[in-house]
Amino acid sequence: MNNGRVIWLNQDDPPDTFPPVSMALIEPDGLLAVGGDLSSERLLYAYQNGIFPWYDEGQPLLWWSPDPRCVFLPGDFHVSRKLQRELRYSSAELRVNTAFSKVIRECVKPRRSEQGTWITPDMIEAYEMLHHQGWAHSIEVWESDKLVGGLYGLAIGQIFFGESMFSRVSNASKMALLFIANHLESGAFQLLDCQVVSAHLETLGARIIPRSNFVERLGSACLPSNPFQGWPTEALPCSKLFNN
Repeated sequence: MNNGRVIWLNQDDPPDTFPPVSMALIEPDGLLAVGGDLSSERLLYAYQNGIFPWYDEGQPLLWWSPDPRCVFLPGDFHVSRKLQRELRYSSAELRVNTAFSKVIRECVKPRRSEQGTWITPDMIEAYEMLHHQGWAHSIEVWESDKLVGGLYGLAIGQIFFGESMFSRVSNASKMALLFIANHLESGAFQLLDCQVVSAHLETLGARIIPRSNFVERLGSACLPSNPFQGWPTEALPCSKLFNN
């Protein structure tokens, strides 16, 4: 158990210079290390080992591995009757990786329930680089050629690490989440990581699992560590996301 010390990383430290996640603080929950950089190599190592960056502009770079972890497993996602109706009559369509930079910048914008954002300009630059390298992806909901919702995250092996989502119309982000949930059902992914639990995610069926269980799952599911290639190349009508 951590005795209250946090490891400081230097920018020239190797990407794997993280302490074991078991050393993360209990309060604040999951704080593991400070410093380093947002290089693609360090970010990829971090995610594959249950670690992610999360900090406000003006703060040093903070790395986290909370316990427990919020995830969706196959069969977890709950499609409410209201969402079923909206999907049935929806004219929206879902696209993948056609507007990554727009999606991440939409996620930056303030929301009524939040003040500010943790997605700093350095974070945007780092995840855009991961997108160009094939690791980071945007799941987008479009209506009349207008981007109305979506999410972005990393796909490594059979794990999708969700980062942030947004909606400009009712339930748009839920449609993007359902798309990932369908990939869980098909076996393309084994787990969708949501990092920290929220009441909203719980209503959708998310569960919390011990960090040790989460990291154990990553060990095999992130291998081989290649960018995910199984996305559709054409737009998908959102009305086709739920067929039960």
